[in-house]
Amino acid sequence: MAPPSALSLAGARMRPFTSGIARATAGHGIVVGRVRYIHRGWNGERADAARDAARALDELAAACGSVPVVLVGHSMGGRAALSAAAHPQVRGVVALAPWCPEGEPVAHLAGTDVVLVHGDRDRVTDPRGSWSVARRARAAGARTCALRMPGGDHAMLRGAGAWHTLTERLVTGLLGLAPLPPAVARAFTRPDGAAPADATTVDRA
Repeated sequence: MAPPSALSLAGARMRPFTSGIARATAGHGIVVGRVRYIHRGWNGERADAARDAARALDELAAACGSVPVVLVGHSMGGRAALSAAAHPQVRGVVALAPWCPEGEPVAHLAGTDVVLVHGDRDRVTDPRGSWSVARRARAAGARTCALRMPGGDHAMLRGAGAWHTLTERLVTGLLGLAPLPPAVARAFTRPDGAAPADATTVDRA
C-alpha cells in the first residue's frame, strides 16, 4: 500500500492547528507532535491510521515517560484519535469533523474527555456520526461534548480562525493549563451534555 503524499492537503490543513497549539502551550513543558501515516487510508479492519496513532503514542511514552496526552485529529485523523484513545496516556480527544461510521466502538473511551466539533455544512463526513459517538461514549462512561460549527465545511476553511482558536482552547483546557470554555465544562457534567451545542457560544455563562 502506498504511503500518503508528502504534499498532502489534509496534512497541510492541520499545520495552523499544530502551530497554534504550540504557541498556546509554550512555556508549559508540552510536546506537540504530528503523526505521519505509513499507509494511505483506513484500509478496513487493518485500521492503519489508528495503528499509526497508537505507535506514535508508544514512541512518546518511550521518549517522555508517562505523560498526559490530548489527541487532535481531523476527518480520518479524528477517527484515528478516537480509536487510539484506548492508550493509557490519553487524557482527552478533540475530534474535528471526524469520520465516525455507524456503530463505531466507544467502550474504550470510558474515563476520557472527548470533544467532537463538526460543521453543519460538512458534505464529506456526517455530523450525525459525531453526535452519535458523543451520546454513546457518554453512556459508556466518557465525559463528552458535541459542538456544531455554524456554516462550517469539512475542510474547516469557512471561519478558519474560529476552528483554530476553539481547538487551542480545548487542548489547553483538557491539559489543565487554562479553564475550559464554560459551555464545554457544563456539557461534561450535565445529563444532556451530549446534545450538540453551538460552537460559537461556548463562552456563555
